[in-house]
Amino acid sequence: MFEKSLYDLIRGLRTHKGTEKEYIADSIKECRKEIRTNDMDLKSTALMKLTYLEMFGHDMSWASFNVLEVMSSPKYRHKRTAYLAAVQSFRRDTEVLMLAENQLKKDVTSPTPTVISLPLGAIPHVINPSMANSLLSDLLPRLTHSHPSIRKKTVGTLYRLALVYPETLRPAWPKIKERLQDVNEDPSVTAAIVNVVCELGWRRPQDFLPLAPRLFDLLVEGGNNWMAIKLIKLFATLTPLEPRLIKKLLPPLTKIIRETSAMSLLYECINGIIQGGILEAVEGTADGEEVAKLCVGKLRGMMVIEGDANLKYVALLAFDKIVRSHSHLVSQQQDVILECIDDPDISIRMRALDLVVGMVNSENLTAIVGRLMRQLRNAPVASSTDDSPNDRGRRTGITPYAESDDSDAEESLRPHEQKSNHPPPLPEDYRINVIRRILEMCSRDTYANITDFEWYIDVLVQLVRVSPATKSTSAVEYDEDTDYSGDVGRGIGRELQNVAVRVKSVRSEAVDAAQSLVLVDRRDQMFPSSGNGGQGVLEYAGWLVGEYATYLTSPEGVMTSIMHPLSLNLSSRTLAVYLQSVPKVFASMSGNDQVSWTPERKTLMTLLMARIIHFLEPLSTHPSLEVQERAVEYLELMRLAAEAASGTATGGSHGDFTDPPLLLTQAIPALFSGAELNPVAPGAQRKVPIPEDLDLDTPINPNLHSLLANAELEAFETDEDDVYAAYSEPITSYTSHEPAHSVSASERLDAPTKEPSSYQNAVEEEYLDPDIIARRKAERRERYKDDPFYIDPEGDRGSGAVTPLGRIVREGNVGNVEADIDAIPIMDLDLENRGGDDIMRARSPRSPRRAAVRRVEIIGDETLGPREVDNAREDIVQPRLDRAKGKKSLLEVDSSGLGSLSLDDAGDDNAGRRLTKLDIERKEQEEAEMKKALQEVERLRLEMQRASERLEARGETTVVRKKKKKVRKVEVEDDGGGEVVGVEGEKEGEAAPLKKKKKKKAKVPDGDEDAAAGKHDDGDVMAVAKKKKKKRRLVALDEGAPAEM
Repeated sequence: MFEKSLYDLIRGLRTHKGTEKEYIADSIKECRKEIRTNDMDLKSTALMKLTYLEMFGHDMSWASFNVLEVMSSPKYRHKRTAYLAAVQSFRRDTEVLMLAENQLKKDVTSPTPTVISLPLGAIPHVINPSMANSLLSDLLPRLTHSHPSIRKKTVGTLYRLALVYPETLRPAWPKIKERLQDVNEDPSVTAAIVNVVCELGWRRPQDFLPLAPRLFDLLVEGGNNWMAIKLIKLFATLTPLEPRLIKKLLPPLTKIIRETSAMSLLYECINGIIQGGILEAVEGTADGEEVAKLCVGKLRGMMVIEGDANLKYVALLAFDKIVRSHSHLVSQQQDVILECIDDPDISIRMRALDLVVGMVNSENLTAIVGRLMRQLRNAPVASSTDDSPNDRGRRTGITPYAESDDSDAEESLRPHEQKSNHPPPLPEDYRINVIRRILEMCSRDTYANITDFEWYIDVLVQLVRVSPATKSTSAVEYDEDTDYSGDVGRGIGRELQNVAVRVKSVRSEAVDAAQSLVLVDRRDQMFPSSGNGGQGVLEYAGWLVGEYATYLTSPEGVMTSIMHPLSLNLSSRTLAVYLQSVPKVFASMSGNDQVSWTPERKTLMTLLMARIIHFLEPLSTHPSLEVQERAVEYLELMRLAAEAASGTATGGSHGDFTDPPLLLTQAIPALFSGAELNPVAPGAQRKVPIPEDLDLDTPINPNLHSLLANAELEAFETDEDDVYAAYSEPITSYTSHEPAHSVSASERLDAPTKEPSSYQNAVEEEYLDPDIIARRKAERRERYKDDPFYIDPEGDRGSGAVTPLGRIVREGNVGNVEADIDAIPIMDLDLENRGGDDIMRARSPRSPRRAAVRRVEIIGDETLGPREVDNAREDIVQPRLDRAKGKKSLLEVDSSGLGSLSLDDAGDDNAGRRLTKLDIERKEQEEAEMKKALQEVERLRLEMQRASERLEARGETTVVRKKKKKVRKVEVEDDGGGEVVGVEGEKEGEAAPLKKKKKKKAKVPDGDEDAAAGKHDDGDVMAVAKKKKKKRRLVALDEGAPAEM
């Protein structure tokens, strides 16, 4: 009488704020007492309260048996409560689940539709394989129930059974297909069946091709957007198997795209056209181009008109699929796509970034790279500790505005805050991704889209300045296979090296860029002000200044920077490259044999070699073996050069030419000169034939072990223990004593930033630093100084080149001096000798002219034989492959078993499907039993045959009665009025005697030819009677024609 209802429990929870745990514990105790009573109403109320508390995480598995008790109640409200509790608390391994099987069967076969709906809704949540096979026979009749809702729920329940136990789908599929083929079926049931077919179709689409006509009719009829979406997805899996569907599906899908106002259906139509291969199949035709333009236009509208973030994301996904076949159409929408680059949502930015990589070409490369560079330069860096107001998720968060007691609290939401004018912060992983995509776009197809390599070199230098910091690495790394995936500086350096090697026309510019990166005095200007971002580029920059040392404008500064104490803090890989560059730069400085060996030159070279020796000596004991080996080699080389320089006398004071040491001018330069290094194809080394006389088993020196043992003994005999000190004492860190110029955070925040309104305004001044801009302007002014049509914006006198007429006009404008008309030269126009083309060229300056594209020669990879693609090559951009992820059902059931289930009705159940191990064993067992049975039959037949032969040999006959065959009797009139009856003989081919009976005269209808003849089911010809004047015997012959005697 005083028990609490569910509403009382909820009110109590609200009133006991702060003591909810104690109140819930007391409520569970009360429910334990109430659920053990015999009152079904009280038991049902307690079960309802426990179900509510179970949603908050409180276990109610202890009440599983009580759930079955309430489930067996005849009252509907009790059953509904129990089934809800079963769905909420039962699992497939619940112990009392086997006891619930009979109750589920009873309720499924109930005559009341409301009662039938309860188990149909609960079975999908609690079903297991053993129950699935048992309940199938009770569920199949429900597919023909009079209520559409029961049929619809039964279809969904059968699909759940198929997920748990796939074999149940085989007997259920014919009835499901019958419901689908019924044109008078309720639309809700048809939609449920289409949903099931769509879920099964992507696993085995070949089983559903016979349903294509009916599915096409449902798509054309329309009326249900959700069913249309499912049908489009299903047809996308069927079109690869049946290409004729493409021509059939194109008109209705195009109509839906033009007329529908539902964005979900519009996107699925476009996605179905792409995924089903329809757009690719009609490519190159007028219809294909029209469909592609229609899809691209609708996707643009989804991004511009709607302005919804979700629609933007799915539109970018569709654009990413279309760009593979119609990149020219997608590139026309680059204005709205590039606007997504600056979207506050990081997922939209990533999708847009993937898309611009696919739509880039030689015409829009500069604009796209400029937009990305501007974003890297202007956007702040996001960190995990920042509470940025630019976070879109924080701006659009949903917060109740009303009090907790207000029933409309969820309807009162905080309005969206205004967007900030500042660009969104960029995480470091996003910055790394942007830099990699820029390098990927520019280097695609061996720089096929780049027309200005000087611009590309400036972009690489600018990327170094905006590179994010990487994890700090020790200067003494032992592992040469360290993961450098987060260091984009190495990727930038690799591109700079690749351009210098392949493009000879800009090799000097690439070496200048590498020189500026190596110089220590420009380190603060060329690298980020904070962190170690871009340090990986020094490895490749050091290689360039060494390999192409003749292009250096300041070899002394490069040598000083390489041997600077700060170089010792670099990684061992970079330090080893620096050591390789030292003798190369030295050879370029000392290898000139046209300069006399004067005391000044001798002093300069001696000091330089002394500095190199001083730098290399500590590195001879470096922990890295690569650094140690190179340091020892070049140290001995420099000592030899120093001895040669000191032993060579200088020239006299009378100006006589004295040859410098040959070791400096010929020997050392010859070590690094000769054939030019060209790019080599990845698989070229594998194509080099192995020499026949190559012997790798014979040792070069048979006494190698003794030599190594003596060397070790000699090393330990010395009193100096420098090696031990090098490995045990900590390495002294070198720091620069010069104060580094740094910009304060306030100065960086106060710096004015200009945000262009669209992507076309992304000029070089917005993403390149001022020093790069000034150098490019100076180079441009020098390059066009003789062009009369080039106007210098910063010049006082206009064009660089001056024509005679232009000089007269310019001098006349200065100081109001009258122009000398007689001084104007008169040109003789010989129109007879000059062709029309020359006249047009003379008039062409009046019309706007297009700058001629500079032809650049790019060196290809050298190889032997045909080219091969090497997947291990780092600088080759490989296509991204979508890894097929294992799909998991929303019901958290492994549905992989459905992939091997065949729904083919044609005889053999195993046709077209992959046999499991159990099926193979069962089939082998059946074949063995069949073979054994045939052998037994053959043995018995042979025994009977031999016994018969023995009896015949003795002269004995045994009559074997055969089963008499039925012979249709035919009544025939004769002159005596009797009836002749044909009787089958006992043996095949023997005539049977005819018996005459006195019987009433039977009349045969005239014209009925078949009345007097009969045929046995086995094809034996029966007795046939014909009217004759005289009586005749008729004989019935097996397998023969009627015979007359």
